[in-house]
Amino acid sequence: MFSFAVLSLASLAAATVVPITGGTPDPSQVYIKGITYGGTGCPQNTVSVAMAEDQKTFTLIFDQFVASSGPGTTVKDTRKNCQVNVDLHYPQGFSYTINNIDYRGYVNVPAGVTGIQRANYYFSGQTAQIASQTQFVGPQSKDYTSSDRIDVAALIWSPCGAVVSGNVNAQVRLEGDFSKPAQITVDSIDGKVTQTFGLQWQKC
Repeated sequence: MFSFAVLSLASLAAATVVPITGGTPDPSQVYIKGITYGGTGCPQNTVSVAMAEDQKTFTLIFDQFVASSGPGTTVKDTRKNCQVNVDLHYPQGFSYTINNIDYRGYVNVPAGVTGIQRANYYFSGQTAQIASQTQFVGPQSKDYTSSDRIDVAALIWSPCGAVVSGNVNAQVRLEGDFSKPAQITVDSIDGKVTQTFGLQWQKC
């Protein structure tokens, strides 16, 4: 699962401290403790996790994150998802938001078929979500890089008063004429625990 997760509604109700924009935590206190994942696009033992020595960057390499159509496929084959849980360590007194993540993959869609790469970002226990989507209208066949850069006005922040992870649910799917052979994949997801990675900080 690509999750940045884990806060109950009760905890959210108790988190009444208001974040104040500005400030970053001590870099030595911010690192990724672990990553877990699951979904139809990333069954166990089909994902390789490469962690940097400083524990602040990671790359996920997928073997089966592929949506496909055409002879021999079913409707289930046309949509795959993967949720990844990133267990992030950071000091209390800070709040963070996801502001960018990079995806790489391959798309091969004929006329009449559209490939879609989508991701939802959210914190567990909160209803607010950020959605990002890239469409590939056929015909086209190419490697692609999709960079989700979240607009400042749309950012959602982790609650103050608790150290939590967050959730990112990535999806690839096909739409259109499923009788035609088509494919869209996610080969890798990159993330870094820095301002350029996908995390932005503020003091509570």
